[in-house]
Amino acid sequence: MSFLTSRLPSITRASISRPSSRFTQSPHRYFSARTAAAKAANLNSENLSKITDAEKRLTGQDQPVKGGPTAQAQKHANEPITSQALHDVTQGEKKVTGGERVKGGPTSTAQSILSKSGGNQAKRTSSSTISSSSSNQSHNGTLDADTISKITEKEKQITGSDEPVKGGPTAQAQKHANQPITSEALHDITEGEKKITGGERLKGGPTSAAQSELGKSRS
Repeated sequence: MSFLTSRLPSITRASISRPSSRFTQSPHRYFSARTAAAKAANLNSENLSKITDAEKRLTGQDQPVKGGPTAQAQKHANEPITSQALHDVTQGEKKVTGGERVKGGPTSTAQSILSKSGGNQAKRTSSSTISSSSSNQSHNGTLDADTISKITEKEKQITGSDEPVKGGPTAQAQKHANQPITSEALHDITEGEKKITGGERLKGGPTSAAQSELGKSRS
């Protein structure tokens, strides 16, 4: 009996210490990953530098132009890349180009950052939902409630707002609610997408969501 009693404290300490280290490390890694993801689509210093580099390639100058794309982006420093931020960067880009947007320019750079972040976030937040429901979901090639919901989620990733934009992709899709996804419907959704991005379609954006649904209905 004395032998068992003497062994009990060490066993108790071991059983307590091992779980505690496991549960203190895992949440830390989880929240670190979530924090990094949250910063990815913000106009933080790293992303502002990418926009500045794109501006330098246009102007050939080391210093950003007053009122140019970098200056416009800095107005939204450490804020999400919203449709308003993209619009301002576009206006700044037009100032340094004489009125035109350039492929691979500052606005395209900001959109690329947003697109990559939105795609990764979508995978993180909805992969489990998609995997559990994809086998049961019927793909009928229409703008039904499920498809419009997917378009709305893509719009939210772009704007950072919970409410759809007036005239945006969700609003355009709702004009064709419960109708087949035709070329006209896709055109309207694209026009709505351009309204919230400053004039460009994004890879993995609202239009892509509608096209994906159409493709699945045909397979």
